[in-house]
Amino acid sequence: MLQELTKKLDIEFKDNKKNINIILKGSYKYYYANQCKQFENNIKKYGYGHIKKEDIIKNGVCFNKYSINNGYNQYCRDIKRFNSKQEMLGFVIGYNEAIQNK
Repeated sequence: MLQELTKKLDIEFKDNKKNINIILKGSYKYYYANQCKQFENNIKKYGYGHIKKEDIIKNGVCFNKYSINNGYNQYCRDIKRFNSKQEMLGFVIGYNEAIQNK
């Protein structure tokens, strides 16, 4: 039973981590990957600031150590920049909470 759950979580983690270009490790890696996927879905639905949702859907989203970008690498258009990976993950979680409690 535990092996099946772990296998399911690992498959979901790999799917959620497709556009995350940072190392996620430890017991929270599944949570952080899921939060990034939720953030991506939210900004595809609502857009973000100066970037239209059509551009986000067209170019995608990637998560890097110091930025979230509209595209598939750190050299694409910035959605938001940060000082650290933890700051970025905190922003992502806060944004998702704000959308959820809207």
